[in-house]
Amino acid sequence: MKKIFSIFTISSLVMLTSCINGDDDFNNNQSQPYQVPAEPLLTNAQKELMDQMETPSVNLNVFRFFQHYLATTIYRNDARFNFTGTRKVPDNMWLALYTDVLGNLNQAKKIIPSEVKPPQISQTVWDKQQANKMAILNLMEIYTYQVLVDSFGNVPYSEAAKPETFVLPKYDDAKTIYSDLINRLNSITATLDSGYPSFETGDNIYNGNVADWIIVANSLKLKIGINLADVNPTLAKQTVESAFAGGVMTENSENALFRYDSTSPNFNRVYAEVIASNRNDFVAEEGIVDVMNTLADPRRPFYFTTVNGNYVGGTVGLTNTYSDYSHIGPSLLAPNKPGVLFDASEVNFYLAEAAARGYNVGASAQQYYNDAITASMEQWGVTPASIATYLSNPAVTFSSVNWKQSIGQQAWIAMFNRGFESWNFYRRLDYPVLTAPNAVAAAAGKVPTRLTYPINEQTVNGTNWSQASTAIGGDKLTTKVFWDIN
Repeated sequence: MKKIFSIFTISSLVMLTSCINGDDDFNNNQSQPYQVPAEPLLTNAQKELMDQMETPSVNLNVFRFFQHYLATTIYRNDARFNFTGTRKVPDNMWLALYTDVLGNLNQAKKIIPSEVKPPQISQTVWDKQQANKMAILNLMEIYTYQVLVDSFGNVPYSEAAKPETFVLPKYDDAKTIYSDLINRLNSITATLDSGYPSFETGDNIYNGNVADWIIVANSLKLKIGINLADVNPTLAKQTVESAFAGGVMTENSENALFRYDSTSPNFNRVYAEVIASNRNDFVAEEGIVDVMNTLADPRRPFYFTTVNGNYVGGTVGLTNTYSDYSHIGPSLLAPNKPGVLFDASEVNFYLAEAAARGYNVGASAQQYYNDAITASMEQWGVTPASIATYLSNPAVTFSSVNWKQSIGQQAWIAMFNRGFESWNFYRRLDYPVLTAPNAVAAAAGKVPTRLTYPINEQTVNGTNWSQASTAIGGDKLTTKVFWDIN
């Protein structure tokens, strides 16, 4: 496995490369900009993105509280959806995605065109390789913007990640951004050519395998398309069917996994926040635990520990005694456990939903639903016999009448360690039914349907923030993103 780069800023990466030139006069020019290779920038962007999506840190990622996966033992504010206090969760997430992810990707995209062709490589191969590299960088960028739009609504896009030109970027309409992301994905799938190489180093997810990135591109297009199903059914159907025809992720062997290792600071972020930090901040939440107990779900030993032989959940928004409740299971706490950016279970649930909506995706909603559950269980090592028993449970059997409930509940269970993706399923399908009895007044007693904009945007980019807030119907936790119309 490749050595993963630590969390470097652009400036610190520059420092690492400042002495590589052999010319004695090279460092005499104090204004000479030093160029960081694209490969470590890609690695860093992938790690920063995966860290943000994976971490249970109450400073960065609170979606496990939204989805009743985890409850807290000490810090109640975040589990009650109070994000305007000292932690400023939206500010931290915004900064991580725009600066640490998009900033690195943008810098890498500037470097690719300036790379010099080695003499032993033909011009045709070089051009194809460079095009593949740019497509992968753009694909990572599109994934990040999808997360930003789905979290906040209207966000800086056309003027974003260009500090040299736009110091205070405007906010673009979320619906317009989504349409452009689809157009960019269409261009990417037409550009990526699996007959040629891409990154020889730096890609910690697929090691530069272009065929795998094509599958991710189509799967991301499927995800974006299915989010549009209620607000723009024509574009949704067209996008989903095009993605399916191009080839999407249906097997676990195709999963997009970021490979953490066992050394600081490159280990898995769940391990970092629970084991390495020696903290007892989290217990399993009763919402997910009780449902899985009722279904005798065989994933429980992988998700949770037991208390006197039982799986017991605490209550989100309350202070819970650590010893009284189940904890995060040891299977999730290995330091080198890969982070999941995309997996077959998620995609099969999208296909099940697409089929239930009448889209042409090659198989029935029930088949994809069963495949999604199976893929989830196989990831955790559940035996085939236990999977078959679970699928035969009448409470699990797919309902063509109440398909939103069937898919919503099972996707919720499968996405236990992927709170953000679970939140998207919940907002789109309105299942499972989740409550927030301990929520702060700003959440109006409900699970938030978006994150509020960063406080820093209000104070620094106030004019654009105000216009965006008005455009979306108010900068509130209860405002819905444009595709969440039910």
